[in-house]
Amino acid sequence: MVLTRRDFCGALALGSLYDVSPALAAKVTRITDMAGRTVELAAPPERIVLLEARDMVSMAMLHPSPSALVVGWAATDRIDSPALQASLQKDRSIAVVGKQTPDTISLEGLLALAPDLVVANYFMLPRGAEDPMVQQLAAFGIPVVFSDTSSNIEKDNARRDSLEGLHEFVQMWASILDAREKASELLTFIDKRLRQVAACIDGAQPTTTYLEVLSSLEDCCWAAGDSIWGGLLRRAGGKILPAITEAWYQKLQLEYLISTPQDVYIASGGGWAGGGRPAIGPGLDASEGRKGLERLTRRSGFQILSSVRSGRVHGIWTGLITVPELNILFVEAAAKWLHPERCAEIDPARTLAEMNRHFLSVPIQPDLWVSLKEH
Repeated sequence: MVLTRRDFCGALALGSLYDVSPALAAKVTRITDMAGRTVELAAPPERIVLLEARDMVSMAMLHPSPSALVVGWAATDRIDSPALQASLQKDRSIAVVGKQTPDTISLEGLLALAPDLVVANYFMLPRGAEDPMVQQLAAFGIPVVFSDTSSNIEKDNARRDSLEGLHEFVQMWASILDAREKASELLTFIDKRLRQVAACIDGAQPTTTYLEVLSSLEDCCWAAGDSIWGGLLRRAGGKILPAITEAWYQKLQLEYLISTPQDVYIASGGGWAGGGRPAIGPGLDASEGRKGLERLTRRSGFQILSSVRSGRVHGIWTGLITVPELNILFVEAAAKWLHPERCAEIDPARTLAEMNRHFLSVPIQPDLWVSLKEH
């Protein structure tokens, strides 16, 4: 985009907000984002654009009405729940500024919403702080913070446990939303439950698990890699299949899956049913998710899997993996499935209820996980 003289002068005027007197400078909020950048906000943001719509769930953990602040969002499909998406925008109609890829985002579309903050990630702005979009927004005095720097494009960026950066992530949002006390309470809540899981699996042999990233009747067999999904599985006392070497996910041959012993099979489902995915997610009936799991086990060769023969088949809503604060629900649910005797006292349903009661201004309804065999 070519800036006119009028645009340039306007950008300078907006930029001058950051060159203020010492008295006003004391009010500037400094944000440390997930890219390690320090970003200054001259005032609490009132018009936020999210280039990753899922971030609004994190906002709902700390703010009484996140939709009052969000004027635009992208990648709404990645919320993976029409019901939750509708609940998140109940207070206002939020403009869609893009889909799931960077090429769907336009500078003009963002400027039309007059945001005072844009929250991005490396999926949507792959070059990070060097991305042209960041530079162009800066010319108009619009700051950008990054809520996530992981990307399955760059393998090295993915080799981490997604819970390791939880404190920094929540504290970033606490600074943006001026909710530091509530953020501290949330982190204390999650840390306590992680310690409980660690205690119940202490000394146990890791349970070999086929954790399926994309569970579909139309395709097989996409297994979780050693990072993100695999990292959370380790926290629950599990381990991925031995042939997997990729960080994010890896397509396995059915013959390998059949010939490799695995104790547990965990499928992924969601709120949209394309490709025959199990219907698992906020507000969906567990019986429908169970039927979806049963259909998955009827795929060619799956009845031979050791995990299916033993009936240790479970399913999760993808949001338990992709929303950092909800990772604890996956860890708790998986720990009970992988180590049922040791972790009998762990109760993810109670954890979700407490999150809804004490933190989430937009409650997330069950059922977020389901087992083939009812307990």
